[in-house]
Amino acid sequence: MIQYTQTAVSTRHTSIVYQNLFFLNFSEFDLHPDLLDGIDALNYTTATPIQEQAIPIILAGKDLIGIAQTGTGKTAAFILPIIDKILDSNEANYTQALVIVPTRELAVQIDKVIQAYSYFTGVSSAAIYGGSDGKAFAQEKTALTGGADILIATPGRLLSHMNLGYVDFKRLRFLVLDEADRMLDMGFMPAINSIIGTLNPNRQNLLFSATMPPGVMKLTKNILDNPEMIKIALSKPAEGVSQSVYMVNDHQKIDLIARLLSGQEGKRILIFGSTKTSVSTLYHKLRSRKMNVAQISSDLEQDQRNQVMLDYRNRNIDILIATDVLSRGIDIDGIDLVINFDVPRDPEDYVHRIGRTARAGEKGLAVTLVSPKDQPRFVKIEKLIDKKIERMPLPDGMRETQPTSTNNSRDQRPKQQQRSPRSGDPQPRPPRSEQQPRLPRTATTEGGAAKPEGEQNRNRNRRRKPRNKSGESGAVKS
Repeated sequence: MIQYTQTAVSTRHTSIVYQNLFFLNFSEFDLHPDLLDGIDALNYTTATPIQEQAIPIILAGKDLIGIAQTGTGKTAAFILPIIDKILDSNEANYTQALVIVPTRELAVQIDKVIQAYSYFTGVSSAAIYGGSDGKAFAQEKTALTGGADILIATPGRLLSHMNLGYVDFKRLRFLVLDEADRMLDMGFMPAINSIIGTLNPNRQNLLFSATMPPGVMKLTKNILDNPEMIKIALSKPAEGVSQSVYMVNDHQKIDLIARLLSGQEGKRILIFGSTKTSVSTLYHKLRSRKMNVAQISSDLEQDQRNQVMLDYRNRNIDILIATDVLSRGIDIDGIDLVINFDVPRDPEDYVHRIGRTARAGEKGLAVTLVSPKDQPRFVKIEKLIDKKIERMPLPDGMRETQPTSTNNSRDQRPKQQQRSPRSGDPQPRPPRSEQQPRLPRTATTEGGAAKPEGEQNRNRNRRRKPRNKSGESGAVKS
């Protein structure tokens, strides 16, 4: 039995904070043998905290609010029990689960996860998203009318299909809203409300979000029935991420990045920009310097985006420049360096961005360029992660920016009132000799683990096999 501690009850929601949990083997959830075969084939044995907490609640048929970050395993937390319940129903030819997500990348990623887990089950899925051609639209229509078991859809694209009159969700059993806060930020709530109004009212509702802004809280009150709430604490950056920051003016950023990338050939590098304009500008500047670089943003057609991601995954591209659309949707291991061309507007997006490196216990670097106007945002990031990030010196010839201050009356005096240097005053520090900016290094401790510098001294065949309640078939071996 899972042990947990209940905290204060808020309005209709029972808030549950799980602490000091032991990790369960997937076989202990009494999942369908075919589903366990898929989990075992992927070499997964133990559940993550969000999976350990959410799966029993979903299997019990309760509505759920899950406050959890990307990278915690939350996709499997709702997909596994949904597949299990679909297998138990032994029904076909209609859509039983709808997962609504904010981006195409996330829709594709979840669809691939479902295909992997359900490989031995016969459960089908399809991703519905915009930006593709007429042929893809026709294929999506086939999935919608043919009754794919699980649909993963972006709100706008799904609503386009629904407005044509051939979509029927009156028998839908499960609704999942994933990354609800991001969908709120992107203005999808009117579309989501329109979709929800057409669904089977007797369904199970699951909502996952990294944060709970008022708009998301309002949504939960409108669509969820006496839900339980699970909170997973904000994931701090992985210990393997060596973080650093350069204080730099906006006009210096491209030159600094070019210097940072010098000598990094062959490494997998991901650069985030907050706007499509900054991504495009940086892409063309680096490409003009003969760097192996590509860009990705919502301006690209879906086929182009897919090709860019395939090239990046296969290491045909060294450097990928992207907007925050990829900060939660990219699932590629082996990224060596993440660079924030600018400071993200939301401090939690910083955690998502740099979380693309140092995955699965590996090591990685994360560098952020902070201009004077971005310094207040960066202060919020350091407060969020409870860490002072190492400031790196700029290379020779690049003037450093100073932290903004409102208390230095001397700096606020008119220029003509500043006294002139005197003969006895200390002389200015000579220019630094290094020609390239320094990236933080990693060193190896006695145990062999790397440690950041500065811390070294510290088809569907529907005849499915029946569930074996004795647990003798399909159990994951520990």
